[in-house]
Amino acid sequence: MIYAFIEDQRAAGRSVESVCEVLTSVGIQAAARSYRRARAAGAVLAGQVLALAYLANAIHALAFRYESATGAFRLTPAGLYGRRKMTALLRRQGHDVSRERVHRAMRLLRHNGIRRGRMVRTTIPAKDGNRAGDLLNRDFTAAAPNLVWVTDFTYVRTWAGFVYVAFIVDVYAQRIIAWHAATSKVTDLVMTPLTMALWERDRQGRAVEPGELIHHSDAGSQYTSIRLTEHLALEDIAPSIGTVADAYDNCLMESIIGLYKTECIDTTIFHDGPYKTVLDVELATAAWVGWYNEERLHSSIDYTTPAEYETAYYAALSPEKQFI
Repeated sequence: MIYAFIEDQRAAGRSVESVCEVLTSVGIQAAARSYRRARAAGAVLAGQVLALAYLANAIHALAFRYESATGAFRLTPAGLYGRRKMTALLRRQGHDVSRERVHRAMRLLRHNGIRRGRMVRTTIPAKDGNRAGDLLNRDFTAAAPNLVWVTDFTYVRTWAGFVYVAFIVDVYAQRIIAWHAATSKVTDLVMTPLTMALWERDRQGRAVEPGELIHHSDAGSQYTSIRLTEHLALEDIAPSIGTVADAYDNCLMESIIGLYKTECIDTTIFHDGPYKTVLDVELATAAWVGWYNEERLHSSIDYTTPAEYETAYYAALSPEKQFI
């Protein structure tokens, strides 16, 4: 296995002599001449192939599950990961792996994860209504939870017609706080998840403080409606709407909706077969949101989950601050 390690380092561009020198300095006897002799005899190659086979097997166990009913393997949520997130997941489970080795193992399995497709525009600007200013100016960061929420909706084709799904995401940990599916895109489509999000934060004991929260959206007619604007005012929440003709006015929310369409709607991981009614969409969305918040690793928050990232924030607060 020492020779396999040296081979990995050599493949990464490091010289054999320098690797052997470092190993020797920490008490592991390794000589460049012995390594090259073993490599010429095929011993290094055999060890490397065996190690790669073990790694490929570990990845396959994470990315696929066997279904006895069909006698076939089915993709799991972890199977959506590319090499970077798969590497992070393996390391969280105690495997000592490099990104290069994971890449080779995934290539051996002919598995590349999944990539997002093109986004479809759903924003229809309102001719009337109350349009707020852009309070974020493309800065989709927050110093704590409950300071900035972003929201948007998308559509899903079903046999019974279009289903519209709206989301609200807390910018701090990119956690989906609430979502709502409906068969029409009237104002209630975006009002309902806002009410749910406020209730959920209160239920968690993390109620939104009046005057501290920004609610950001694009310029869709649902978000500029008088009903939503008045409701935000009653809750003392500052409305924010992206600027006109700006492709990045709500890019964080659009990115998450892209993940939703790619990982949930366009696969059979969270739902079997076609989407027939709004109930099918709700069941799949509930399963995906649960995985997204509690298990999915996010590179933008140090390869942790949104739930872990939020928990770490509150755990870092002093006891006095937590109960103020």
